[in-house]
Amino acid sequence: MDTRRDFIKKSALAGLGMSFSASSYARILGANERVRVGIVGFSDRFRSSLVPSFAAHAKDMNFQFVAVSDIWNRRRDEAEQYLKGKGLISDNFVKCRNNEELYDRKDIDAVIISTADFQHALHCVEAVESGRDAYVEKPFAESLEDARKALKAVEKTKKIVQIGSQRRSAPNYHAANEFIRSGKFGDITMVEMTWNVNQPGRWRRPKLVSEIRKEDTDWVRYQMNRPKTEWDPRKYLEFRLFYPYSSGIPGQWMSHQIDTVHWFSGYDHPRSVVANGGVYVWKDGRTNADTFTAVFDYGPENDKSKGFQVTYHSRMHNEAGGVKEYYYSNGGMINLDTNQITSEGGLQARAAKEMNMQANLLPTIQLEKGAPVETSANTGADDMTSRHMRNWMECVRSRKEPNAPARAGFNHSVANIMATTALQTGKRVTFDDKKQDVVLS
Repeated sequence: MDTRRDFIKKSALAGLGMSFSASSYARILGANERVRVGIVGFSDRFRSSLVPSFAAHAKDMNFQFVAVSDIWNRRRDEAEQYLKGKGLISDNFVKCRNNEELYDRKDIDAVIISTADFQHALHCVEAVESGRDAYVEKPFAESLEDARKALKAVEKTKKIVQIGSQRRSAPNYHAANEFIRSGKFGDITMVEMTWNVNQPGRWRRPKLVSEIRKEDTDWVRYQMNRPKTEWDPRKYLEFRLFYPYSSGIPGQWMSHQIDTVHWFSGYDHPRSVVANGGVYVWKDGRTNADTFTAVFDYGPENDKSKGFQVTYHSRMHNEAGGVKEYYYSNGGMINLDTNQITSEGGLQARAAKEMNMQANLLPTIQLEKGAPVETSANTGADDMTSRHMRNWMECVRSRKEPNAPARAGFNHSVANIMATTALQTGKRVTFDDKKQDVVLS
């Protein structure tokens, strides 16, 4: 039988593309027992949003940070200093150089994963196969191979995994979902989504890029199963600008909004997608688009006469329009900016009478107010993320499925990868359910 250390070493190798094996670490938590949490990646997202969301519920739920794993020594030190100042860590808080060291410990019950986009899925595999529950930031995966591997590991181990799709914990989104699922909205006929900012510094870290040294981190481990390249601090710290470390706009922003389409409609993925875009303004060496448009077709695979279209637009050089999510039916619309259901655009009596039809107009309904969506001006802790963190904590204790399970993450990854493939190839992309792979047409 493998020793525990042998297993952790194999898990680390699996992150480089090799297979995992060995029995899982397991521990039964008592109802009043403290849940000991490890941090996988002390990122900007973790510091600005996940820490305050965790802190809001840590005392009530009896959760505590006990360790951090980060391959950059600076981040390990920053984590200890920052969290100690907020009273969120144990007296014996441990700084681990990597996940091998973290999962070799017996005092870790769960982890929060907030690493580079392409690492989330494989870091999720490491966590659940070592017997830990996990909160995993989105995007769940940036390749289908990684997405399949992570979903399989979660379903096999039955660990509690919450994907960072925090809209699934917001009251206004729950109210919209319930209204649509009740049939009162009518069939979804179209969805329009935008996510616009005007920030040349978004996803840039020039000061840190000038300060980080290769010898202070582990560049080989960082790249995991991506092609091995020479040291590049920009791809380490500004990974969202460079494929295959990130898809950029689809993985970072579209993953949130396309997830609501899956949730509200019940469809796991698009029937097809076409996309276009490019680097039109920020000529700073990035390879991921600063302007992106995708058009999706959703509906049952066996009945092409049913379905609806989704349009997604995002630009990083003009913020007009901001972040919008509009759901349309023949009777009106749901505006998740104003959190209202209205008859706007619905079938009016005069137009209906011409065809011997009846008017179709939704009532005006104010949805339960939720927190503002994440925008260029609101990227810190918000009520939505706080609720999402608490839901994960509650499910770690109850062993119930969280609001955003791994399957939801897999599904948003499929849509993201389809759109990214369409952008890169200029082809119409579909998805083969049997092979669980994209198809170009």
